[in-house]
Amino acid sequence: MSESSNELDATDLRLLDLLQEDASSTNQELAARAHVSPATCLRRVKRLTEAGLIERRVALLSPDKLGAGLSAIVEVTLDRQGAEHLDAFEQHVLDAPEVQQCWRVSPGPDFVLMVHAADMTAYAEAAQRLFTQQANVRNVKSYFAVKRAKFAPRLVLPKA
Repeated sequence: MSESSNELDATDLRLLDLLQEDASSTNQELAARAHVSPATCLRRVKRLTEAGLIERRVALLSPDKLGAGLSAIVEVTLDRQGAEHLDAFEQHVLDAPEVQQCWRVSPGPDFVLMVHAADMTAYAEAAQRLFTQQANVRNVKSYFAVKRAKFAPRLVLPKA
């Protein structure tokens, strides 16, 4: 089922907004906060999930408290940009646990990655494995975060 934002009513949007705030809410809690019955809530959330509007529910963890306090934003430019080369590099980094996000971008570098590591030594080991040993990587530019001022994986939802 394909769902677009203009097929969503106010209740759907309220549920999506509440789930963005706290996806760990029980169905009963979510229904009460959305001002709908638990059965309606369950049915709508199931429909929104099946339509692909809710991709998954996750817990956001603290990198600092879990020993992954070094955050790097990494630009990667490949030597060859054919579709098979882009796909191969993308698959290579998707398999790396240090890579939290991978974006194929244009113009500029071919990829922008968000990488978390325990410290500079761990980052250097990951960079060696991910970039240096890759024959098709032409350029790597890393920016190290000194402060996370905002981290909000929340989407602005359309009006009902």
